[in-house]
Amino acid sequence: MIVKICGITSINDALAAVGSGADMLGFNFYEKSPRCISRQTCQEIMQALPEGKVTTVGVFVNASAEQIISIMDDCGLDLAQLSGDEDPQILASLGTRAFKGLRPADEDSLQSDLARYPAHEGSPAWLVDAYRPGTFGGTGHTADWQLAARLAWQFPILLAGGLRPENVADAIAQVHPWGVDVASGVEISPGVKDHLKMQEFIKNAKLAG
Repeated sequence: MIVKICGITSINDALAAVGSGADMLGFNFYEKSPRCISRQTCQEIMQALPEGKVTTVGVFVNASAEQIISIMDDCGLDLAQLSGDEDPQILASLGTRAFKGLRPADEDSLQSDLARYPAHEGSPAWLVDAYRPGTFGGTGHTADWQLAARLAWQFPILLAGGLRPENVADAIAQVHPWGVDVASGVEISPGVKDHLKMQEFIKNAKLAG
């Protein structure tokens, strides 16, 4: 079971996440997010990470392909997660470097999203998050596990949305995702991680997976 700790904003939290067994770290570049970080901060964190131990992901919302590539190259990030309402051409232009975050409200909207955004050729194919009008993730609300499970049956997905140490095992049992993604569920405040909660979340996810 792959575990992604998202919304990393400090070297201390990044190293604690890796030390607890996280497989992926997410860095948010959406300016309206309370977890948004600068290129410089991301570069400093990246330099402190043990080489080859973790996959690093830049999280973007409605950014241009040029902006995404520039930040990824400057910071040395492995993947881009597109969590906004991006033009499908942006996703296509990034190829295997990017995957789409989906926020389906119901079956119809899920099918519409799948028609617009083909699956990422690697893993994950998509990230599935909770639907909240006017927001782009990081709300702490739970995703629709039934919709997510239908995708997970055919594709490797990252399940996000309202996951916590207390419910991650149930989520994995119901959805059978390729991986799980958490931000607010292991935080003291937005962007500040609770290291004990991170340890508990990762342990529970790995045991359940």
